[in-house]
Amino acid sequence: MNERDLHDLIRCVRSGRMPRRDFIQRMAALGVSAPLASMMLSHHGVARAQTPPFAYKGTKRGGGGVLKALLWQGPTLLNPHFANGTKDQLGSRPFYEPLARLDYDGEHVPVLAAEIPSRANGGIAADGRSTTWKLKRGVTWHDGAPFSADDVVFNWQFATDPATGAFTPGAYTNVKAVEKIDSHTVRLVFDKPTPLWQRASTLQMIPKHLFAQYQGARSREAPGNLKPVGTGPYRFVEFKPGDLVRGELNPNYHLPNRPFFDTIEIKGGGDATSAARAVLQTGEYDYAWNILVEDEVLKRMEDSGKGRVLFNPTGTTEFIQLNAADPNTEVDGERAHPKSRHPVLSEPAVRQALALLLDRRGIQDFVYGRAGIATPNILNNPAQFNSSNLKLEFSIEKANALLDAAGWKRGPGGVREKDGRKLRLLYQTSINAVRQKVQAIYKQACAKAGVELELKTVTPSVFFSSDMGNPDTNGKFWADLQMFAFTREPDPDRFMQLWASWEVSSKANKWQGLNQARWSNDEYDRLFRASETELDPVKRAALFIRMNDLVCREGHVLPVVIRPDVAALGRTVQAPLSGWDLGFSGIHEWYRE
Repeated sequence: MNERDLHDLIRCVRSGRMPRRDFIQRMAALGVSAPLASMMLSHHGVARAQTPPFAYKGTKRGGGGVLKALLWQGPTLLNPHFANGTKDQLGSRPFYEPLARLDYDGEHVPVLAAEIPSRANGGIAADGRSTTWKLKRGVTWHDGAPFSADDVVFNWQFATDPATGAFTPGAYTNVKAVEKIDSHTVRLVFDKPTPLWQRASTLQMIPKHLFAQYQGARSREAPGNLKPVGTGPYRFVEFKPGDLVRGELNPNYHLPNRPFFDTIEIKGGGDATSAARAVLQTGEYDYAWNILVEDEVLKRMEDSGKGRVLFNPTGTTEFIQLNAADPNTEVDGERAHPKSRHPVLSEPAVRQALALLLDRRGIQDFVYGRAGIATPNILNNPAQFNSSNLKLEFSIEKANALLDAAGWKRGPGGVREKDGRKLRLLYQTSINAVRQKVQAIYKQACAKAGVELELKTVTPSVFFSSDMGNPDTNGKFWADLQMFAFTREPDPDRFMQLWASWEVSSKANKWQGLNQARWSNDEYDRLFRASETELDPVKRAALFIRMNDLVCREGHVLPVVIRPDVAALGRTVQAPLSGWDLGFSGIHEWYRE
């Protein structure tokens, strides 16, 4: 299809001669994802569909009893601006809400916004320099205070204040100002023209009147970090960090006949297997998040008929990071200081050998099954961002040859040495049966090439926490290798900041920077900055592909598998789950049949 044909189709949608869904399906057949097709229509002044496909069937507010959910990685705090892991974002989501959420297809759906901005309604500026959001009226915080434009402006101020040490300033990249137009209208003004009109739209909003006095250096002292007061369908009742979150129905919720359930209980702890069993076999719980369990085990559990496993498409990649800094040496009183260099992993030959020793296809076949697809790319999905330039390769023979040529000689016991240093690396991840199997497979392959991996497992509530006093968080990354996955939206902008130099995790930003591997590259930064202002979606996708190829070829990240969002849901529970957003993003729509 050429450019003229594409514009003809867009004109058909604008005139009403072609349904929006037909256009998106035509684009999908050409390998263009639904989010990108939707973005094309918005760019050409075609309004977005405002009704999500999920049909809520609740007829009154409450009466549904208790909704019981399991997060085997239990939340440790309830302020979304400090949530550097999905578990904490999920824990706060029944209470706090964003301007918009993402549905199954990655389309934006209004939550606190009255409508989704578009060229047609004047929300997206033609020059790409601003986005105007109209806010829903009649929304109140749980304490009765009105939600307004002041709150939206404040969240930008709170997140971007360096003294706050928030995890969320990257969501406001290229945002010069968030301006209050009137009590229920705000405008995001960008430094430069950008295709990212939706900046910060899925961030959960916290109330200005309760957090303003804690902005900056006192941010961690706010009572609301543990006792949220939001606009969401549930009001806060109780929180035991790492163990339990409880909420009760919000009688003043801004949508009619919602929520369906009277209370919500989010239980933390345990592991993915026990969480899946509690929904699929015993029926004790209604929902289990991120059931990272061997596929054969899941299939046996499903046979009980008490629940079902849902696989929702995502862009989530399970990956292994290689530390570019030295985790065992202090510089200016800080381990893994960004100024330091890793004494072993700074060698390209070592990184290349480690990539060759990762049997991704074997891991897919024998561990993940339906829940993972082997990939050489860190950026996977939507389809237009998938690079075809990298290939899967597993070769112990080539890895040995590379290390031989680089001067790493086998010592006593078979472990290689060079200049008095053994090729011994600490490899950490969170406690999970699937991840421990991947660790074991990788350790075995590395041993055959004279590389010794010391395996370390960390309790998930610690590994994914923002606790500055804990040495075992993935933000500190005081190990040589670490493995996890990052939940992302359809647009890869935020995700690809994991390798941007300005996002390096360090003591200065309270280890909240996205770039935990502390790798930096001038060419990568240049490509990323170019993507922020490239309005042509095809050219922009090409920039991201080049970023993917650069970071993967450099070998400071080893992609393992593409992971769909895998959740267990009770047989009678209906929920609009999306692989592009949090599991609780549509929690106000959940009901029981």
